[in-house]
Amino acid sequence: MRQADELAAVLGRLVTLDGVHQTAIPRLALIRSSQPTEPMHGLHLPALCIIVQGRKQVMLGEQIYLYDRTHYLVVSVDLPIIGQVVEASAEAPYFSVRLDLDPVQLSALMLESKPNATRSGEGGHTGAGPGLAVNPAAPELLDAMLRLVRLLETPDDIAVLAPLAEREILYRLMNGEQAARLRQIATAESKLQQVNKAIGWIRRNYDKTFSIEALASEASMSPSALHQHFKAVTAMSPLQYQKQLRLQEARRLILGAALDAASAGFRVGYESPSQFSREYRRLFGAPPLRDVARLRGASALEMVGA
Repeated sequence: MRQADELAAVLGRLVTLDGVHQTAIPRLALIRSSQPTEPMHGLHLPALCIIVQGRKQVMLGEQIYLYDRTHYLVVSVDLPIIGQVVEASAEAPYFSVRLDLDPVQLSALMLESKPNATRSGEGGHTGAGPGLAVNPAAPELLDAMLRLVRLLETPDDIAVLAPLAEREILYRLMNGEQAARLRQIATAESKLQQVNKAIGWIRRNYDKTFSIEALASEASMSPSALHQHFKAVTAMSPLQYQKQLRLQEARRLILGAALDAASAGFRVGYESPSQFSREYRRLFGAPPLRDVARLRGASALEMVGA
């Protein structure tokens, strides 16, 4: 695809080091990897991700999503996922672009445009579906992203032209395969936003015990409806979601704050060191100390994000 080739050329000029690089354009990040990565656990925030060179796989629950420069990925709520770059080399690095989704802009754009049910992929369905999806990237979407990224080479133009390019990107998304899902992000009373309220509560209180009844009250849903829609969106139950957040935060504390495993487990809400170690190993594939030693040798800890 011509647009992907041009985007790869621009990223090749702008990004010479591996990693996730925030840019002068709000919400826009550029990602590079010169080699395949290990599977990396992380919390993916709502965003549009477009690969322009290479290939990546993302796992949500038991579902695996494989995508490349012919597809885009949309994440509509905060999701604990496992990401892995599976195709990259020094000669042809993995390049991708991530644009974080702004619900305020989506809401404003929704008020100005009419829903296109024939292209939404979900018609008039208003329930909460999976919070992650991969779809073919239309040339019009790639054109708009190319114009946005090119502005990084003319910084004086960013303030005036970047909002216009971002607006077109969101417009293309809202009239594409993910139209229904994006409209749910923009609609406060949608099932997706109710689930998002529950997710936000768990994120703020991940180290505390909770009841499904109390969480359902936060989301203004019945316990049974919350459980059903939460699992539909995140591919896990609220308690499984909390466990993943706890273990990811403990991993960060052991790696970044040099805490021992028992202290990190206690910090995130575990009372039993043996239970913490057992669940840590089940999620990450190795006990805490061995896992962290391996991570310190990996160069792509943040590559899960796009």
